[in-house]
Amino acid sequence: MAQQVVMPKQGNSVESCIIVEWKVKPGDKVAVGDVLCSAETDKSTIDVESTAEGVVLALLFEEGAEVPVMVPIAVVGEAGEKVEASAAEVPKQQIEEQVHVSVAAVVESPVAAAGQATGASPRARHLSDSLGIPLSAVQPTGPKGRIIERDVLSAKGQPLSPVAKKQALEQGIQAPASGSGIGGRVLASDLAAKAGEPAAVVEPVAEEVTEIAVKGVRKVTARRMMESMHSTCQLSLHAFADARALKRLRAGFKASKPELGLQGITINDLVLFAVSRTLVQFPAFNAHFLGDKILRFSHVHLGVATDTAKGLLVPVLRSSEQLSLKQLSEGTKELIGKCKAGTAQPDELTGSTFTVSNVGSFGIEAFTPVLNVPEVAILGVGTIVLKPIEDEDGDVAFVEHIGLSLTMDHQAVDGADAARFLKALMDNIASIDLLLAM
Repeated sequence: MAQQVVMPKQGNSVESCIIVEWKVKPGDKVAVGDVLCSAETDKSTIDVESTAEGVVLALLFEEGAEVPVMVPIAVVGEAGEKVEASAAEVPKQQIEEQVHVSVAAVVESPVAAAGQATGASPRARHLSDSLGIPLSAVQPTGPKGRIIERDVLSAKGQPLSPVAKKQALEQGIQAPASGSGIGGRVLASDLAAKAGEPAAVVEPVAEEVTEIAVKGVRKVTARRMMESMHSTCQLSLHAFADARALKRLRAGFKASKPELGLQGITINDLVLFAVSRTLVQFPAFNAHFLGDKILRFSHVHLGVATDTAKGLLVPVLRSSEQLSLKQLSEGTKELIGKCKAGTAQPDELTGSTFTVSNVGSFGIEAFTPVLNVPEVAILGVGTIVLKPIEDEDGDVAFVEHIGLSLTMDHQAVDGADAARFLKALMDNIASIDLLLAM
């Protein structure tokens, strides 16, 4: 009997996966545990294994398709067994209408010609209005000749100007794929030319426009950043900490004997160490805000914002307050290496209680980091710059300082508490050598 293989769930935060490459094709024999395809989550690349034994009867998605977790992606059964329509059509209809993904199903519905649609889904109607594409110009491919969202997307060309959009909808004119406006924008004059009316001659602008699909890590990051800004009350405080002890220790580690294993310790490692110890002193900032309750954690699970080729990832250094400086440095480098190689596991990318984002290597002195919800706060680390400091005798000297930017959720903590936390962190960084001895 035919069995469906579903896209497995990878951690609580992974909602969908992109099929990168199919390792099998219809007709291949597979056993339980055989790899069917490789898939990319918002965090890493995984192998999807078969949960059934037999012959691959159908692949329900093409390579490059974004598939929600726990949705069927393949059908495995006995050789010669036929796949019923329900095995392919259910996920196809659900995903096209609810998750905006085009699916190449094994069983296709009859395709009606443009202008012969029996109706349109609400999503399709809304999209046609927003794009200025009349439904009469759309070829339906949905069940029973119904226009669905992907049909409108297929008919989409370059964006229309407001006047052209109104004219296209009112007169039922299908806009050309490209217009004479900047970047191929369709203007009212382009619609007039398509309708056979004389139009002013406009010299086209020689310009190439590259369309990049928003998916994978970039899509998830965009959604989470928007959710963070809309669901929290964010306030940022900026300060500078004396960095002389940081620079002195870093120089000492770099010049130490290789067998000690300390040469790789960086300024960022020292800052992470200071943050982990300061959070123990201020547990209100080592917490999650959930709206109706706040969760405070006994251990500091430090998130380290990491720039990768696929986008921003945040690996988690668990129980960082219990690690020595050397352990913290080695653990951080291992996690960052996995992120850049695309081998970090979902469990290594979830569960942080406080996040640190360091852009000092780019010469940025201060910035406003965005909260990694549901965390209560995030620290931005800037570059080291010279600051004029007046001593007790009234003399002014230029002293190296490192930029610190603390963003906190004002729903969970007060500004004065955030100032106290930041001041304590500044003091701990300035006397990092003493902090290491504790």
